Amino acid sequence: MLNNKRVLEIAQEQSAIDCSCAASDFTSPVSSVHESLPSPNARRYLALPHLCDLVSYGSNVVACCAPELIPGVERFISSMSCPARCFETPGLYALNDLLAPCDARVCFMAEYFLPDVDRVRAFRPDCACRLRLLGPEDFAPLYLPQWSNALGLAHPERDVLGVGAYDGDRLVGLAGCSADCETMWQIGIDVLPEYRRRGIASQLTNRLARECLERDIVPFYCAAWSNIRSVRNALRAGFKPGWAEITAKPNAFIEEMTARR
Repeated sequence: MLNNKRVLEIAQEQSAIDCSCAASDFTSPVSSVHESLPSPNARRYLALPHLCDLVSYGSNVVACCAPELIPGVERFISSMSCPARCFETPGLYALNDLLAPCDARVCFMAEYFLPDVDRVRAFRPDCACRLRLLGPEDFAPLYLPQWSNALGLAHPERDVLGVGAYDGDRLVGLAGCSADCETMWQIGIDVLPEYRRRGIASQLTNRLARECLERDIVPFYCAAWSNIRSVRNALRAGFKPGWAEITAKPNAFIEEMTARR
């Protein structure tokens, strides 16, 4: 049965695959920079090799990047007084300057949450909705805009498990798991606007997390730092901060994303 120590080890082992390094690099007192390499075992939504990616579990910063950026990224990290400074806005301006010759800049900034196993299992639901465990065979009619965080239309084959909240026969909330790698599944959550602030999101997130743990799979949850509502949901459901990550992308990629939004 998974415990908190093993959950963290599994997350760092996966980050090591994603960052082309060793799991022990994340607990070292010294930051490190590595050449980013593709891997068939990386999280499936990552486009490897990275141009530049920084990860911190709190002790240091582990970066992976294109070979030509390694010296500059090493100087950037060593110029900061502590790991957190690399992820703060003034530091990001300096990182963007470093990326400018590559016609790139910082794109994704996110905090990842891991389950506190004891808190997840001790969670007591407080919601009147009926919950139902769902599998891939139930998802086909649910690939709709209102469930776009819980399910992934672009890669439906990754959607492996879900929990729905029902008011009578009406689906009012949905949490889904994406099998993003062999040992970790990512949880996404959607609740219809008129049913929010009733505890449905945390109940669904917690139930799905428990289902993952019972299968010896580590559930993880990602939220933008500015998405306070999503962060609160993760904390209420029994998750705790795991790691922070920022990823650079070419300017053309960023401009295309901005146009779509």
